Amino acid sequence: MTSTPVTSSATSDAAETASAAAPAAEAADGTALHGPVTDWFDEHARDLPWRRPEAGAWGVMVSEFMLQQTPVSRVLPVYEQWLARWPRPADLAAEAPGEAVRAWGRLGYPRRALRLHAAASAIQERHGGDVPREHAQLLALPGVGEYTAAAVASFAYGQRHAVLDTNVRRVFARAVAGRQFPPNATTAAERKLARQLLPEDEKLAARWAAATMELGALLCTARTPECHRCPIASRCAWRLAGSPAHDGPPRRTQTYAGTDRQVRGKLLAVLREAVAPVPQQVLDAVWDEPVQRARALDGLVSDGLVEPLGGGRYRLPLS
Repeated sequence: MTSTPVTSSATSDAAETASAAAPAAEAADGTALHGPVTDWFDEHARDLPWRRPEAGAWGVMVSEFMLQQTPVSRVLPVYEQWLARWPRPADLAAEAPGEAVRAWGRLGYPRRALRLHAAASAIQERHGGDVPREHAQLLALPGVGEYTAAAVASFAYGQRHAVLDTNVRRVFARAVAGRQFPPNATTAAERKLARQLLPEDEKLAARWAAATMELGALLCTARTPECHRCPIASRCAWRLAGSPAHDGPPRRTQTYAGTDRQVRGKLLAVLREAVAPVPQQVLDAVWDEPVQRARALDGLVSDGLVEPLGGGRYRLPLS
């Protein structure tokens, strides 16, 4: 029995497959990615106020609360006003929580303002007004979850933590896992991968966390990734696989017009502008569908964002 000769085409295909697999394999341990990504960050990182040394840990924490599901362009003016008014946690803790809601303006998801106020109060009570350095102490603060604790510890204190926001998850999904998008919710596998990719050196790990986030925000975007400018394009598993389209569960899309969120926003806008309690009839004028309006107002009261008073009046919370 004679063997079939290997054609030059087959040899070429095998070599191409091997060469494509090599960068992807190197990417799996992160070492091939650290230098290019952090060097790119050093050259292209945006000059944002919470990245400056004078921001301190409190400035970093405020930015992390504000940036959740909100673009930088909308956060910047509110952040500057917030830090000018409340430069320390103690300054915010001394105010009524309703003032935090008022100052939050139209950033959206205003419960974040209440949580940040609660965190500031806890920092004042438990840590003498200084944002704690220990990850466990950060995680124990009201409103601080896994992501925020890791981000503050990393960005404010230069510690070694895996910081997984939407942008970082997308970079890792493409560069290492070879998928266009990450799962809708963070998985255990993603956390494990993030830890595997984390540089051993603490200072480099903190830069890596910031750099991967910036890469996802500026180049490896959801809709129009600029692969031609990406410092790791030649090692990206997704590109090496031919940039396959997303084949997982449908990606979640957010709507706003006509939703309870919109009604809540309109009701809060009236209360933020008011210097005295607002009568029910004034709130009734902001939305003409009474059932949805009542549901939205009840939700605001339930969430602690609005305080009901006697005589059908409402105000932002004082306690």
